Amino acid sequence: MTKILIVDDDADLVHLMETFLTGEGYEVATANDSAAALRLTATQNPELVLLDIVLGSEDGRDVLREIRLISDVPTIFLTGRGLESERIAGLKLGADDYVVKPFSLGEVSARIESVLRRAGVSAKQHQIDAPTMRFGELLINESTHEVHLEGDLLDLTSKEFALLAFLASTPRQVYTRAQLLDHVWESSSEWQNEATVTEHIRRIRLKIEKDSDHPKWITTVRGVGYRFEPQLPK
Repeated sequence: MTKILIVDDDADLVHLMETFLTGEGYEVATANDSAAALRLTATQNPELVLLDIVLGSEDGRDVLREIRLISDVPTIFLTGRGLESERIAGLKLGADDYVVKPFSLGEVSARIESVLRRAGVSAKQHQIDAPTMRFGELLINESTHEVHLEGDLLDLTSKEFALLAFLASTPRQVYTRAQLLDHVWESSSEWQNEATVTEHIRRIRLKIEKDSDHPKWITTVRGVGYRFEPQLPK
């Protein structure tokens, strides 16, 4: 199912578009600010982004610049600004299309289909080839169970991959060792030692960290557990 990310701070409009696009057969994610937009772009890898230029106190054009640092996902600007000069400026920034409010939902649907068609990659093939999660130079593909860092394919065991992918799926969320045993190993500390988690974290760090003694990707929260820190380009 093709995933679309809607980035807009108008809750009513977002609900309307989400309902319509879901009915059209798309999977829809939503964000109302730049932080959520970047996080969802990195972790959920949408096939297309609908981005409002006026995003509360933020400028959607700045958001697109940030998105372009981590993804080349096709993007359609949504805006009430219809001047030709503004449309041209938006397209030069890297937007793939530009829809002026007020618009019909049918028009948005047609624009989405057109942009996806121009992208030249079917949704199914995209889901196989593209990384499920992307954090700068770290790419995690859950379809192929591959991890690339700075262009290099890393040699991870299946359990190391599962642990890394689970932590990365919820950036900055802290998990105890017991929780990781439950989610990744489907086990518990009652019959499996929590040191298993500690050892797997150590092995992953050796493979993804430049300095495993001072990790940046997977950090330790003293007295609690571990969390994944997305290192996005600035």
